[in-house]
Amino acid sequence: MTVWPDTLPAAPLNDGFHETMADTLIRTGMDQGPGKVRRRGSAGVGALAMQYILSTAEVAALKAFHGDTLNGGALAFGFTHPVTAALLNCRFKTPPAFANLNGGYFRVTIELEVLP
Repeated sequence: MTVWPDTLPAAPLNDGFHETMADTLIRTGMDQGPGKVRRRGSAGVGALAMQYILSTAEVAALKAFHGDTLNGGALAFGFTHPVTAALLNCRFKTPPAFANLNGGYFRVTIELEVLP
């Protein structure tokens, strides 16, 4: 399995980290009273949103990883969870977004799907 490159930082910025657990429930509204809830299945897709500060060289490495190695983000890869250190099977939910900070560094936003 392809994994997150060693040339990129493993830990994201604290203020840009957001995790959403997989939603595996189906909710059905009723005419009266509370709705019914049941489990759809055990294999749901979670999400991770993160931000990094990357140098120009690291941005080039991320672009090559996303574009070439992962076929434009279509392929899954191994990613170490920044809090639990568990190896997750992830895929890019959206392409990375880059904002120039000062010419040599960029704030990069990454959204990942956590696959079952």
